[in-house]
Amino acid sequence: MSVYALAKTVVEQGVEQAREAGYGEQDLARALMNEVIAIYKRERSLADIAHELQFLAENLDEDQDYAFMRP
Repeated sequence: MSVYALAKTVVEQGVEQAREAGYGEQDLARALMNEVIAIYKRERSLADIAHELQFLAENLDEDQDYAFMRP
């Protein structure tokens, strides 16, 4: 199992557990993002984390090429 498949499974289980506890997907997503950033902070600089988050934010549209790609 790839790490991406593992992450998807963990999130799917988390969504179900959150629903059972009365929380919505957006609540869980926000909490998970906080936890991911806490993990990043263990080994990465704040600038590196900010750069990655900025890259992801700039490339949210799955139908467009990444900003660094040439046509």
